[in-house]
Amino acid sequence: MTNKIGVNSNSFSKNILRQIARSASFNIFIILFVMCAIMYIISPPFRSIDNILSVTRAFSYIAIMAIGECIVIITAGVDLSVGSTFGLAGVITALCMSIYNIPVLPSILVGLVVGALIGLLNGILIIKPKLPPFIATLGTLSMARGLAYIITQGYPITKVPIEFLYLGQGYLLSIPVPVWCMFLLAVIFSVFLNKTVLGRRIYALGGNEVATRISGINTDRIKLIVYTLCGVLAAFSGIITASKLGLGQPTAGNGYELDAVAAVIIGGASLSGGQGTILGTILGAAIMGVLRNALVLLSVNAYWQQFIIGFVILFAVTADQLRKNRK
Repeated sequence: MTNKIGVNSNSFSKNILRQIARSASFNIFIILFVMCAIMYIISPPFRSIDNILSVTRAFSYIAIMAIGECIVIITAGVDLSVGSTFGLAGVITALCMSIYNIPVLPSILVGLVVGALIGLLNGILIIKPKLPPFIATLGTLSMARGLAYIITQGYPITKVPIEFLYLGQGYLLSIPVPVWCMFLLAVIFSVFLNKTVLGRRIYALGGNEVATRISGINTDRIKLIVYTLCGVLAAFSGIITASKLGLGQPTAGNGYELDAVAAVIIGGASLSGGQGTILGTILGAAIMGVLRNALVLLSVNAYWQQFIIGFVILFAVTADQLRKNRK
């Protein structure tokens, strides 16, 4: 009897290890580990605690935004407005505190509401006139960015309260507050996607929208929720960045939509929908963050940095397409 229990335990352990080794997140972790190991060997500055904290803080902004993008991409959609939402929310939050003397927490809430409204507008444009997500969110990208410039006239909004700075500049147990925010949101949305009815329906919607609708599920409602959540998370990331900078910068978030999409795709999600994990997305964002940091530490020309990042994004999307074609 004891031997049988031992055999079963060993078999169970082997099955668990086999599943972990086959998971996309494990493969992504190996890539991240190899990148870090190489940089650890060839670049002494990479090893410093200050650099490690700087890298984790920097990629946490993209990771928070990418969590929302991941949920959208799981539904076979895409939100290209996240970068502009990021910038506008930071500007609005700083404006409330600096110009209108609204307290910190209500100002942050206003910024989150702005993100929710942009996300809601994206959802409405996609389900009512049935615009393709790419077109709808490309339009709101331009609108949100233009609104940020109109409000600020192109100048940053300064003189925010010192209490606001803790969100982006503070530390908790020697770890940057934005990193804690990233981990907390990652846990919350991992549970949301994997353990709730709505989360399972989000995967079902991305896997087969027609079958999901025929089964009686309100797919339009799910899309509204998903795009609204994405807007809120992009806004929150922008607010944290405004706190880090100590100002509302209208140019903040330019091009971040590409980083967010790249993090999700590198993390194992598919643009065709139905698959993707929050853990994979966080690892994808970490890879992007380490790559950017490595290029800086290795003194790669800024123009070449842009080229290399673009190549990585193109490679990730191409790999996703090839993976889909094989299926």
